[in-house]
Amino acid sequence: MEDPLDALRPLMASHSPPLDALIVPSEDYHQSEYVSERDKRRQFVSGFSGSAGLALITMNEARLWTDGRYFLQAMQQLSDRWKLMRIGEDPSVETWIADNLPKDTAIGVDPWCVSIETAQRWENAFTKKQQKLVRTSTNLVDEIWKNRPLPEIKPVIAHPLEFSGRSVVEKLNNLREKLSQEKAHGILITALDEVAWLYNVRGNDVSYCPVVHAFGIVTSNSAFFYVDKKKMSDEVHSYMKENGIEVRDYDTVKSDTALLASGQLNSSLINGAHVECLKDAEVTSETGLVRNGENEAEESKKSLIWADPGSCCYALYSVLNSDQVLLQQSPLALAKAIKNPVELDGLRKAHIRDGAAVVQYLVWLDKQMQEVYGASGYFLEPDGTNKRKHTETMKLTEVTVSDKLEGFRASKEHFRGLSFPTISSVGPNAAIIHYSPDSKTCSELDADSIYLFDSGAQYLDGTTDITRTVHFGKPSAHEKACYTAVLKGHIALDTARFPNGTNGHALDILARVPLWKDGLDYRHGTGHGIGSYLYVHEGPHLISFRPQARNVPLKVSMTVTDEPGYYEDGSFGIRLENVLIVKEADTKFNFGDKGYLSFEHITWAPYQKKLMDLRVLAPEEIEWVNTYHARCRELLAPFLDESEMAWLKKATEPISV
Repeated sequence: MEDPLDALRPLMASHSPPLDALIVPSEDYHQSEYVSERDKRRQFVSGFSGSAGLALITMNEARLWTDGRYFLQAMQQLSDRWKLMRIGEDPSVETWIADNLPKDTAIGVDPWCVSIETAQRWENAFTKKQQKLVRTSTNLVDEIWKNRPLPEIKPVIAHPLEFSGRSVVEKLNNLREKLSQEKAHGILITALDEVAWLYNVRGNDVSYCPVVHAFGIVTSNSAFFYVDKKKMSDEVHSYMKENGIEVRDYDTVKSDTALLASGQLNSSLINGAHVECLKDAEVTSETGLVRNGENEAEESKKSLIWADPGSCCYALYSVLNSDQVLLQQSPLALAKAIKNPVELDGLRKAHIRDGAAVVQYLVWLDKQMQEVYGASGYFLEPDGTNKRKHTETMKLTEVTVSDKLEGFRASKEHFRGLSFPTISSVGPNAAIIHYSPDSKTCSELDADSIYLFDSGAQYLDGTTDITRTVHFGKPSAHEKACYTAVLKGHIALDTARFPNGTNGHALDILARVPLWKDGLDYRHGTGHGIGSYLYVHEGPHLISFRPQARNVPLKVSMTVTDEPGYYEDGSFGIRLENVLIVKEADTKFNFGDKGYLSFEHITWAPYQKKLMDLRVLAPEEIEWVNTYHARCRELLAPFLDESEMAWLKKATEPISV
C-alpha cells in the first residue's frame, strides 16, 4: 500500500491555493477525544494509534505531536519518516511552523476538525511571518483513504428519566435562562456528550462512548437535533416531538447555522405541535412559545449566538459574523458535570457492581497465576523466583486476561460495554501510560513482574474507571517503595479538605508530594471528571498541573478521579485510581465563610498489601486503608460467592499498626 505521505503531497501541491503544509488533527467534527473508526485520520496517516495527537505534513517532513502519556507508544509506532514532538518539551505546532516554515506559507486544515479556539491560536501565531491558515473545502485524508470504514447506522436511544434524573424540558428551560442572561438568541451545541445529555439520548456511534453523531441548536423558543434520520425509530421521533425538539438532517447544520445568524431559523414545532403557517404565529415569550414574525427576526439579528470555542468547529464559526458570537464555554459543560441526586445514586451503585467484577477477576487471576505459572500468588512472597509450570497450550496474555475481566463486568446489571479499551499491562508495558495490548503482539503474564490494569465500564446508571496494580511473585524493594509513594499520594488527595473556589490545579500537588520526596513524578494529570453513562473523561474540571485546570473550581456533586502513578521506562509502571464525588466538608471552623469541600470515594476494590512498605505508611494512612477495606467487604459481599468472599476477606484483613 502506498504510504499516505506520498499520496497526500501531490494533493497538497495541486490544492488551490497550493499547500506548503497540512495539519491532520485527531478530532472529529465535534472535537471529540475518542472518535469512530472512520474519523481516525491522524492514525491513518501516521500509524500512531493513541487518542491524543496532531500530525503536521510538509513537502519534505512529517512530525507528530503528542503528550507524555504516549511518548513511548509513539516511538514504537512511528516509522522513521516521522519525527516525534513531545508536548510540554518541544515547541507547539504553531510555534514550530512560525519559526521553521517560510514567509507566506499556506497551512491547510479541515475546518470541521479543528476548534475555533485552536484555529484562532494558530492564526495569531502565523501572522509573525504572514503565514496563512487555509480552510480546505474537503478533507484531503479522506480523498486518499481508499478503504476508509463506512458510516454505521446505529439507533438513537432515549435515556430514561430513572437514570437521567432530569427531564429534557427542565434542562432546556435552564439552558434558555442562561441564554437570556447572556443576551444570546441561540446556542450551537457541538460536543457529542452535551447533545446526548441535553436531549437525554444515547447511542453507539463511537466505541466505548454511548453517544450519537449529532449537533444541536437551541434558541429562545426552538430546539433542533441534527442527525442521520436513518438512526431514528418512530418511538424516538415521537419522543423528540413530545419534548419540542425538531429532528433535521445532520448535513444541514451548517446552512441552519447561517439561518440562525440571519434570524431566519424557524421550527415547524411549537411545544411539540406542528404549525401550519409559521409566519402567522405570533405567540408571546411569556408562554414559552415561538413568535415568528419580523420582530423576532430583527431581535435575533441583534442578539448573540453562543458557541463554545473549545468544542465548536471552525467550519460552523466561519458562517457567523464574529461580532455576533459569544465565545464562551458551553453552559452545558458545567451543568452536566454537577450530577443530580439520581445520577449520583446510579454512579454509586454502578461502582459497587463494578468493584465486585474487579474482585472476581482478581480471585480468578490469582488462582490462574498459581496454577499455570507456579506463582506464590496475591498474598504470599516466595523465597526464590517463581517456578514456571505451564506448557505452550496453557498461557495467559494481557489480552486473554482482560477479556476475562470484561466477562465478569458483562454479567452485571445494566452493563452496556467497556468505557475505554482496557489497559492490561505486564512489566515494561505497564510503563507505557496508555498502553493498549494487541492480541498478536501482547506480552504473556509473568509472575515475577508487576501487572497494571486500568479499566472501566458503561452501565445505564453510571460510567466507571478503576486502576489497580498487583504482583503475584516477589516485588523488589524499589517496586514496593514506588507503590507506597503512589498510595500515599492517592490517600492524600482522597482525604483533602479545601475551601470552595479551589481548582484542580491547586490540588494536583497533593498526589505528587510523596513521589517528589524521592525525586519521582508522573507525566499525566491526576484526575478527570467522569460521566453518567457518558464519557469516561468529562470536563470542564480536572485535577492537573496543566494550566486549564485553573479554569474551573471544583463544586459539590462533581465527579473526579484520583489516579497518581509512577512509570519506569523499560521496567514497570504503577497507578492507583478511584472515582471521587465532591461533597461539603464538615469542618470545625469556616474561615472567611467560604464553606469547605472534601471527597467521597465510590470505587471499591482492595489495594495489595504485599506491595506496601508498611514502615513508611503513617498510622492515619494505615487506618485509611483498613477503613476502606472494611467498607469493601461490606459493600461487595452481596455480589460474591463464598470462595470469592473468603479471598476478599483475606485481601482486606486489617493491617496491624
